[in-house]
Amino acid sequence: MQLIYDLIVNKGHLILPNAFYGFIYFFTQIITLIFFFMYLHQFIYLIIGTFKRVKIKDKQFNFHTIGIVISARNESKVIGNLIQSIHASDYPQAMIRIFVVADNCTDNTAQICRDMGCTVIERFNTELVGKGYALNYLFTKLHTEDEYKDLIPEAYIVLDADNVIKPNFITEMNKVYDNGYDMITSYRNSKNFGKNWITSGYGYWFLHEAVHLNNSRMLINSSCAISGTGFLISSALVKEFNNWEFFTLTEDIQCSTEYALTGRKVGYCGTAELYDEQPETFKQSWRQRERWAKGFYQVFGRSGAKLIKGAFTNFSCWDILTTIFPALIITMTMLIVLPVCSIVGLCIHDFANAWFALKSLLLNFGYLYIIMFVIALLVLITEWKKIKTPGYKKIFYLFTFPLFMFTYVPISIAALFKKVEWKPIEHKAAVSIDELNDNKDNKKKQ
Repeated sequence: MQLIYDLIVNKGHLILPNAFYGFIYFFTQIITLIFFFMYLHQFIYLIIGTFKRVKIKDKQFNFHTIGIVISARNESKVIGNLIQSIHASDYPQAMIRIFVVADNCTDNTAQICRDMGCTVIERFNTELVGKGYALNYLFTKLHTEDEYKDLIPEAYIVLDADNVIKPNFITEMNKVYDNGYDMITSYRNSKNFGKNWITSGYGYWFLHEAVHLNNSRMLINSSCAISGTGFLISSALVKEFNNWEFFTLTEDIQCSTEYALTGRKVGYCGTAELYDEQPETFKQSWRQRERWAKGFYQVFGRSGAKLIKGAFTNFSCWDILTTIFPALIITMTMLIVLPVCSIVGLCIHDFANAWFALKSLLLNFGYLYIIMFVIALLVLITEWKKIKTPGYKKIFYLFTFPLFMFTYVPISIAALFKKVEWKPIEHKAAVSIDELNDNKDNKKKQ
């Protein structure tokens, strides 16, 4: 902290050339202090998650009936591999039911799923579009119509059509569920990590989210957060949430927020591993992350006041609050104020302070680059064997990960002012779980 250092060196007195310099100086130091204060707990998470992993209590587990829920829209290219990986599970197949909501499909997704033994419910609604609406439609059908009453499981695992799961995925999730958690998130890996700097950016972040965030939250007995796919939720909880009445653009974060506000905790299962397909083009990535950013704003608008109030007594509320909004405010403030100061300096021919403002902006981005690089490096060190791409790509993409994260800045700013709607992303990485487990074949493909 430069401010603290200067106070010590100058024995409690600050020596500032002029008022303009002083404004820039204090602004940058205050921004740094706020950032440090808001995200100190995540730096602690980083340390905890690097050196320790959650271990499930050793006991005799009960097998519970599990419903696998898949929301699919024109996913004929990839959904077969997911269903095959479910059928290959080491969990008793008699205890598994697969439910697919074929949402506005114009291909043969529904028929593929029926042929593979799934219960398929088709939905056609082009006005209420999004995963939240599709899941609500499915759960409402299951819980209210007589033809499905004998199929209702004790808990559901929600997956995306492009996922594939490890053979022990359901078994490991069941263990945590049997330990008393009604909502659980899992370890999210990537099918196409090594495709380019975009897919690897997602890959590093989701592994960081699993290992450093949710793993650490579980270790300190705080609430984790579900993230899009690969999460378990009890049937009783689905009913409590009115059959999943979460319709923001980030229904997963909305659910995590509402659950944390009740004082209950989302669990984490690091031994339940799934593979997810990431967008491969910047256009697709922009669209997806713009939706996420808009969804964060929606959740903050709905529950921000409650989270602020709850943060005084419930640490999980503070954790979620700092996840969905403040980083953008800090970054946007810095991006507006420092360039303006630099321009003002040039206009009044105060070139020294114009350069000082610009240098402060560049230094802050430099610090952020280092932080993001260290996050990815720690992920790489601990998860090396689990990242399915050749070693040289793993190392190269360490350096592009911070750049991927920086692109969130313009995306988040655009989402603030733009009307954003849910749009599907085409999935085409038809990779089986056997191929992902075969490192030699995988290296050739990557």
